[in-house]
Amino acid sequence: MDFLLPANGLLFWQVVIFLSLVFVLGKFAWKPILSSLKEREESIQQALDQAEKAKQEMASLKSDNEKLLKEAREERDKILRDARSAANQIHDEAQNSAKKTADKIIADAKAVINTEKAAALRDVKAQVAQFSLEIAEKLIKKNLADDKAQKELTESLIKDFKLN
Repeated sequence: MDFLLPANGLLFWQVVIFLSLVFVLGKFAWKPILSSLKEREESIQQALDQAEKAKQEMASLKSDNEKLLKEAREERDKILRDARSAANQIHDEAQNSAKKTADKIIADAKAVINTEKAAALRDVKAQVAQFSLEIAEKLIKKNLADDKAQKELTESLIKDFKLN
């Protein structure tokens, strides 16, 4: 069992080498290793801080984007409402204008019809008067063809004048 346990000299030299190694590492390596670990820790912390800051900026940008999107939607809806209102107004104005134009055309047509009707009535009256005169002339010529009928007509006319 001796070969499993280290000898005292070996154990002494291992302790001496270990302690000298710890001293040399402490003197020359610990400070650079600790400073590099500290730098590494600081760079990791800065990266985490930057990531957190970027996350907050992304949340802020997302909020701003949602707000801008909401405003854009509201503006789009307002523009659409205004466009519909303007279209309705133009439609109403066009309808009113068309109605006024139609009413004016109807009034003008009625006026033309009335003047044409009056002219036609004048023509009809003139023709009726002309026909009446022609008929009266023909009747008088026929009835007054003899002297006796002429004397009777003159006497009746004289009596009518005296009565009036």
